[in-house]
Amino acid sequence: MWYEILYRVLSIINYAVLIMIAIPLIPQICYVLFAFVKKKTWEKSEVKGRIAFLIPAHNEADVIYDTVKSVIDKQNYPRDKFDVFVVADNCTDNTAELAEKAGAIVLIHNDPDPAHHMALYPLKYGVEHIINITENPYDLVVHLDADNHINDDFASLMNDAYQGGVDLARPYEGALNATQNFFTKACTVFYVFESRYGSRVRERLHLAAHVNGSGATMSVRMLKATGGYDSVTISDDAEFYFNRLFDGYKGHFVEDAIVYEDMPSSLKDTYNRNKRIGSGGVKLLKTKLLKMLGKFFTTGKLSFLEVFLTYSFLFLTVVLSTWIPLFYIYNFLYLGFAAYGGLELSIYSAGYYQMILWNTIIIGGSILIGLFVLFGYLQALFLVLTDYKKIGAKRRRELISVVLLFPFFLILYSVTISIGAMSKPTWGKVSRNPKKS
Repeated sequence: MWYEILYRVLSIINYAVLIMIAIPLIPQICYVLFAFVKKKTWEKSEVKGRIAFLIPAHNEADVIYDTVKSVIDKQNYPRDKFDVFVVADNCTDNTAELAEKAGAIVLIHNDPDPAHHMALYPLKYGVEHIINITENPYDLVVHLDADNHINDDFASLMNDAYQGGVDLARPYEGALNATQNFFTKACTVFYVFESRYGSRVRERLHLAAHVNGSGATMSVRMLKATGGYDSVTISDDAEFYFNRLFDGYKGHFVEDAIVYEDMPSSLKDTYNRNKRIGSGGVKLLKTKLLKMLGKFFTTGKLSFLEVFLTYSFLFLTVVLSTWIPLFYIYNFLYLGFAAYGGLELSIYSAGYYQMILWNTIIIGGSILIGLFVLFGYLQALFLVLTDYKKIGAKRRRELISVVLLFPFFLILYSVTISIGAMSKPTWGKVSRNPKKS
């Protein structure tokens, strides 16, 4: 019968889809299994490089003063060896005045083009200004968001890595509001996974760390050699990292340098953030991801393959949120009718379909439960037990409640990223949860 042939065709397609999902999943499983490897540290350097903290800010009066003041007052680093630059981007509030009052060097950036109203353009403007300073020049540029705080040894640790030959580095990502509610807890644990699992294991295996977002640290010598901040898409941080990898610069992970950022505190904010990541990421990956795979085959460097597999998850979330649920709804309906009556069969017997049905339930259910336990409960529990202070909590019990619900957040994450991946890239002002220092 035609519906039996259709079932076989769709099943073959589904096997191919499952293989596509399983291959990128292998490195992620390895990161969890090898999470106990010793972290990489750099030798303490007596040479102190000049560091420029760069903060693009559009109408950030609620948080900018505390952010700048925290960096200036709390860093265990010679005060004459670092400055904070704030690029006041098309501001209609007193962001510039508050930043200057806190001690920042303020750059005014006004660009009337609506297409340029995103963090990329003030960041590019600030980098260009800093790397062209010739009197008492800087060695490092650290990108911070307007709401970020950093740990007291951040500058010192990044300088140690720089003096050890590192041109591109990322810190550990914690949260300012990690314990505020379920959404902040879940988002925090999700992003900490990349720091504690992925980044640490990559560093120990000599693979390139993924350098993007808050706390990204770039050497001025690298920026000058590669033309400055050369991104052009809404996913500028990931694009910049890809470009540097193509240029031969390997990202590193400085684990004890910590950046604390404001996590989404509602379903709406979580959705908007993930939608932006998904929409911007897909536009970038369409032009860069295949090139990444090609570089692996031409150079043999595993970092290119690892990046290709990891970032391909952005496309696979669309498959996970569409094909997988639709196919298995169809699958179980068809097998149920074929196995227990309701369909006329000409190719396979009802007994065959009964076997397929129960094998799918047992094997598929076991795999699903295993993934829920490994990537949901176990990884979240491990992070809460071992890294709660770095994450941004004072006590473990402040985060333990997120462990049981974390797998369901992963489903929410996949769905919202998928929506973003199928949407037009947009950038909007995010809600802030101001924290007083």
